[in-house]
Amino acid sequence: MTRKTLLRGGWLVTMVPGSEPVRGDLLIDGDRIAAVGRVDDVAGAEVVDARHRIVLPGLIDSHRHLWQSSLRTIACDWTLGEYFARMRGRYGGLFRAEDIGAGTLLGAVEALDSGITTVVDWSHNLHSPEHADAAWEALRAAGGRAVFAYGATNAQALREDVGPHTRDVARLRNGVAADDGARVTLAMAVRGPEFTSIDNCASDWALARELGVPVTVHVGGGLRGTQGGVAELSRHGLLGADTTYVHCNMLSDVELDLIAAAGGRASVSPEVEANMGHGPPATARLRARGIPTGISADVCTNVGGDLFGAMRVAIALQRGSDHAAALARGETLAAVSMRAREVLELATVDGARAIGLGDRIGTLEVGKQADVLLLRTDLANLSPVGDPIAAVVHAAGPQNVESVYVAGRPVKRDGHLVDVDVPAVIARAQASHDHLVRAENSLA
Repeated sequence: MTRKTLLRGGWLVTMVPGSEPVRGDLLIDGDRIAAVGRVDDVAGAEVVDARHRIVLPGLIDSHRHLWQSSLRTIACDWTLGEYFARMRGRYGGLFRAEDIGAGTLLGAVEALDSGITTVVDWSHNLHSPEHADAAWEALRAAGGRAVFAYGATNAQALREDVGPHTRDVARLRNGVAADDGARVTLAMAVRGPEFTSIDNCASDWALARELGVPVTVHVGGGLRGTQGGVAELSRHGLLGADTTYVHCNMLSDVELDLIAAAGGRASVSPEVEANMGHGPPATARLRARGIPTGISADVCTNVGGDLFGAMRVAIALQRGSDHAAALARGETLAAVSMRAREVLELATVDGARAIGLGDRIGTLEVGKQADVLLLRTDLANLSPVGDPIAAVVHAAGPQNVESVYVAGRPVKRDGHLVDVDVPAVIARAQASHDHLVRAENSLA
């Protein structure tokens, strides 16, 4: 018999376009959502009292370098240039396969604990097939939904003259990553025109399309992002609907138009981008063109690993920029330029579209995968609830995350992760952290 769970009487924030939050029920049958709204009693179903809960789709992080999680906050005062010099130039080459596994597992568990049910793991420090296997196994063991974006070696990330993407990605595609409907699926994290030659880009995109996996690529971030890379990709016929463009801060309007015309997708990381100096946020420019856009934490070496903070930074930066522009014209805005619902869309329905999973996750609809998040509203920071969407975006935090379901399976209940030995995960990450710090110190 399949597991049935009936969430009774919660604030339903379905994120279906045009919907409004309502009080109601949600039925999970196996790995799918079976009913939303008013649901009669179901024989054999576990009934969960959700009356003091907000029920919403699991949050989606569309771009995160999980492998860095063991070095948490080490880059909190670094610029983007310092990050490349120290994280990639010094620490990156020191990672053993076991360090990749430890950091990836810690980051994936942290994400689940804060209500992120899906994460795109931009794993761009894979020195060997063993490193890739360690990352894949960590994502599988954590229990969440993930897209493993197989990236470059550290040498490739630092040197433009190193050749195209390793074909080891084909080994995974023909093995553990053969099923595109699985909980953990495969993508390619390619270097893009700002980090390698256009010939390497053509080879990398060709490999991804040969294997039938999506592409995710950094573009328009910081000084490297002013070189017209997206226009170069367009001239070589590489733009497409299978590609997620990450950051996009410094891209011209013409390049954003090219992405939109090709059906491309995007991911923004406003908190990291502001801290490290990627450039002004591209969120509003992307959305104005109808480009499906997700949000991400990016690197926990620089910022926190939940999306509640990321959403608040995103809305504050956009509103602040738009208010400032109006004041510079001697005007004031009659209404805010970005609303709370728009920001929550980045982390749910639009985030799902941005990573190519919009048909499976991102909304609470019958037939979709039951990736569901329950937030406690009977805590001082969320009570009383007037507008559930505003509460999620402007007031909620990880402390409100009571229960999390991935494909209908509870991975967090009553405020505690299920089937995860959290102290063991932390101990493994601590051992990796200590090794990496000692190794880096020995380079001095």
